Amino acid sequence: MLTLFHAPQTRSSRILWLIEELGADVEVAYCEIAWRNGQKVGEADPKNPHPDGKVPALIHDGALITESAALALYLTDLHPEAGLGAPVGSPERGALLTWLTWAAGELEPALFARMSGASDPYSVARYEAAMDRLMEALWSGPFLMGERFTVADVMIGSTLAWVRPMLPDSPLFDRYLERLAARPANARAMARDGAVAMEQAA
Repeated sequence: MLTLFHAPQTRSSRILWLIEELGADVEVAYCEIAWRNGQKVGEADPKNPHPDGKVPALIHDGALITESAALALYLTDLHPEAGLGAPVGSPERGALLTWLTWAAGELEPALFARMSGASDPYSVARYEAAMDRLMEALWSGPFLMGERFTVADVMIGSTLAWVRPMLPDSPLFDRYLERLAARPANARAMARDGAVAMEQAA
């Protein structure tokens, strides 16, 4: 039994998109979170098992998995038939792991620094290096790992769509994000999230 603890229109929405791509049988438990966009909006939901009161969190037969990159890899490994991952020992495994951990360890901190207006040389260089790395990959594209769409595109593409105004003005990013937005699983996840968000707001 797989249960995803999720709040609509948050960073855990990319896991909802991934579930749609995988065709995974996952129960989605909607919950409230205490913080949104760096601002306190309420209290942590007691039914959410995440130790920090955040989302996403996944329970699989009693085992708890948190952090988006960990969930992404865990779910993709559970569903190899979907073709979004790379099995252990395969030539692509290293590249896939690199993209997933780079997204959390380099891309997101560089973007958050940019959002906060950081202009020190280190922050600027880190942001520029991240953009150069993405554009190099997308130049070879059409996806981050070449011809094949993978879980790395879900994780990184969802982040890029969220911060598009802060990215360089490049058709590489525009075309990439258009390809991702056109995926039926992405559209299903967005519609599902939007419907629940409207219900909660009512």
